[in-house]
Amino acid sequence: MQVEPIAHIHTPFPTKFGIPRQSGLVEEATGTVVFEPAYRDPDALRGIEGFSHLWLIWGFSEAQREGFSALVRPPRLGGNAKLGVFATRSPYRPNSLGLSSVSLLGVEKTKGKGTVLHVGGVDLMDGTPIYDVKPYIPYSDAHPDARGGFAQEADQGLLRVTCASDIVAALGDDAAAVLHLLERDPRPAYQDDAERVYEVEYDGWSIKFSVAGSELTVKSAALL
Repeated sequence: MQVEPIAHIHTPFPTKFGIPRQSGLVEEATGTVVFEPAYRDPDALRGIEGFSHLWLIWGFSEAQREGFSALVRPPRLGGNAKLGVFATRSPYRPNSLGLSSVSLLGVEKTKGKGTVLHVGGVDLMDGTPIYDVKPYIPYSDAHPDARGGFAQEADQGLLRVTCASDIVAALGDDAAAVLHLLERDPRPAYQDDAERVYEVEYDGWSIKFSVAGSELTVKSAALL
């Protein structure tokens, strides 16, 4: 079976570093799904406005590895513990497919790109290929009593973020997304250097920060 992208998504994340580890964690992080010309028939989206959330099936286009590895090191476990690849959401998978549940913020008819989908809570890098879009069905897709294994708590390890008021003001509409992104600690779990200054890029901004213990301090924010 040959699979080809039906669309690509445009997001505020130009690099892998800093992308939320799961969809829906930073609802302010939005994206736009732009369909390929062959799939821009508006009839293909008829009725989609009736759903609040969508499933995106996409490709880890920037995570390529030769050969199959049965064991991976989930960042959430510090990068040391090994688990089976099919017991994790590691990007290094036999078919390099990702799955995200995003909120549908709007459906827009454009002149040059056909009908596009505006979505929220994205965890995808800018330009990621989309292989399918499916509606999220609450009665069958939601399982309130499900067990989450090693990833049970969404808010585990949240950081306290300190950011000067002038930086918040400069970030403007992006401030909420940036601060929520930073409080979830974008660093690899094995990095814990209080002297190191990290940089994450978001929507044309370069944000530099450091972390000491559970306190993250934003050093600067500058347009790229």
